Amino acid sequence: MTAERARITVFDTTLRDGEQSPGCSMNRPEKLRLAHQLDRLGVDVIEAGFPIASDGDFEAVKAIASVVRRPIIAGLARACAPDIERAWEALKNAAHPRIHVFLATSDIHLQYKLRITREQCLAQAREAIRLAKSLCADVEFSPEDATRTDPDFLCSVLEAVVEAGATTLNIPDTVGYTVPTEFGALITTIRQRVKGIENVVISAHCHNDLGMAVANALAAVAAGARQVECTINGIGERAGNASLEEIVMAMRVRPDKFAYETGIVGEQIFPASQMLSEITGVPVQPNKAITGRNAFAHEAGIHQDGVLKNPLTYEIMTPQSVGVPDSRLVLGKHSGRHALGIRCEQLGYQFDRHALDDIYRRFVRLADKIKKVEDHHLLELIRDTHKPRGSATPLIDPIPSAKASSANTPVGNMPPPEPSKPFQPPQTQAFGVPVPAHSDPQHEQTQQEDYLWGV
Repeated sequence: MTAERARITVFDTTLRDGEQSPGCSMNRPEKLRLAHQLDRLGVDVIEAGFPIASDGDFEAVKAIASVVRRPIIAGLARACAPDIERAWEALKNAAHPRIHVFLATSDIHLQYKLRITREQCLAQAREAIRLAKSLCADVEFSPEDATRTDPDFLCSVLEAVVEAGATTLNIPDTVGYTVPTEFGALITTIRQRVKGIENVVISAHCHNDLGMAVANALAAVAAGARQVECTINGIGERAGNASLEEIVMAMRVRPDKFAYETGIVGEQIFPASQMLSEITGVPVQPNKAITGRNAFAHEAGIHQDGVLKNPLTYEIMTPQSVGVPDSRLVLGKHSGRHALGIRCEQLGYQFDRHALDDIYRRFVRLADKIKKVEDHHLLELIRDTHKPRGSATPLIDPIPSAKASSANTPVGNMPPPEPSKPFQPPQTQAFGVPVPAHSDPQHEQTQQEDYLWGV
């Protein structure tokens, strides 16, 4: 009998912290459109914005709260009455509203930014939560820069806000300073020392300044946090936030290490990523995990050969599980005969081994020049290689060889080389790989040779 998997609340802050990323600002219609997609994605909490920041953000939060009814809708507020009241005004029509109050607690922030003492900070946090609680039943508190805050003082502040009515304690690594073991230990300390902690949800909000936001968030979950704050594509201040898609898929791909579940609909991950990129005009980096264009693309010949035989050889999740239509085999100088032959078949041509070898040699020379071989390049190369020379513009210089020279000279009554035949598409498996009609030992030997040669 398997143990029940703990449910993790996914708090998406793409529309608030994500929007604070340079160049990622969104207007009201854009925020509303993305909020509907986040609803389809299955996030539990949508942080819709910072209502006091501008009239536009206030209206966007208010619109989202009015029409997106399933998830909790949160609005951010500093620990002061005008912010909290403005947030509530925007959220009051939500089916499930949450006021998210934050106040810096680290000495460097208290001294240089807020210019208040620890005692003043403690009192301000307590009073702010009391006010928020008088307006809204669901109140979250974040001690900004928690990972650089004195642990004893941090626990004192957290205990005060729990007593004042906070229902979620979010522990932010505001500047991406912590590391997984340290952050996990901090969560453990909070669980052990804060009175009343058993009655609230512990949350983690991690930034990526050292590239460890996702690892830190997962460490917090392992230590007892039950909410993660994250964004689509990992966008956010400076180096960004923990990536929603990476956290969720880490749990799904490695349930042996992360025995947790979320309400995320995996097939909506890629559509959400693409919509965000379209709205902001900021492209996803090609090698971004899960949603980058190279996440399910293969160019190396050995990898292509393995994926064509069984995708599990080089893919730890299916592209369809995150909403990506299919994997891509990219033809470049590292590609092998197997992938080249498959692509030729998909374009309508089938060649014997000798003919494919000829095309492959020319293909590699071409790929060295242009990096990525597109279909129109490949079609021109095929025409140049297997039709009379005058019928196509040569794409690359002929490969000099005695064999090639003798092939152009008639010998006796030998018939000319058999021309390439239009290919009738066979039944295919994943990646468009033809289903073999029968086992052919010679074919198996050829495939093994391909592997040994690096295909």
